[in-house]
Amino acid sequence: MIICHCNALKEGEVREAVRSGARSPAKAYRKLGCKFQCGQCLPLAKRIISSEPAIAC
Repeated sequence: MIICHCNALKEGEVREAVRSGARSPAKAYRKLGCKFQCGQCLPLAKRIISSEPAIAC
């Protein structure tokens, strides 16, 4: 599923960024080489991030 139409980011990409340590939408997008544009994806990105387990450091 496409999460961010502005950046053409897919759910799996956001989840992978979270699994590799990004615990906020801004950090996840930065890890993927993107920036927020219109912001409509933020609520869904936050839900995805909160549903992924935190990684052990």
